[in-house]
Amino acid sequence: MKRVFLVTALAVFAPAAASADEVLETLDAARTAYEAGKMQQVLDELAYAQQLVREMKTAGLTDLLPPAPDGWSRLINTDLSAAMAMFGGGVGAEATYSRGQDSFTILLMADNAMVQGFAGMLGAAGLLVGKQLRIGSETFIEQEGELTGLVDNRILVQANGAPLDVMQPILEQIDFDAMAGFGR
Repeated sequence: MKRVFLVTALAVFAPAAASADEVLETLDAARTAYEAGKMQQVLDELAYAQQLVREMKTAGLTDLLPPAPDGWSRLINTDLSAAMAMFGGGVGAEATYSRGQDSFTILLMADNAMVQGFAGMLGAAGLLVGKQLRIGSETFIEQEGELTGLVDNRILVQANGAPLDVMQPILEQIDFDAMAGFGR
């Protein structure tokens, strides 16, 4: 039994460990280049290390998207990471949920300038621009069919494309406590 658990644990954590090892190898290469006075190589290695860490964070954020309930399908948008630079950096994850005629998108954006700027506005203007409602432990603003929430003042959660009664049950599946601890 212990052997099965160990093999399972290694299989689950091996991809993350491999990525972490690649980050360490890249940082070591940057240090070696620095010691050799190869400043452009240092910059290239550091940029690559940032990309690897960003990919790891994106995968972690994607894991926070709720699974598709029975009868639904979920399609993850794998192109969102490249677009995050236009939103002030950070990481993002997006999924489209579909069932018959119903379809909507959930977008998560974390640790970027746009979300930080939005944090104050959501709290102060929320009462003025839309209806507040609770989903799980979080407050969302409903405005013109779009739901917007802010978790831990740094992770934007948006859902749009379907009526509230269609989107809300799936949003309720998000582990907001785990989301608040994301990337820490």
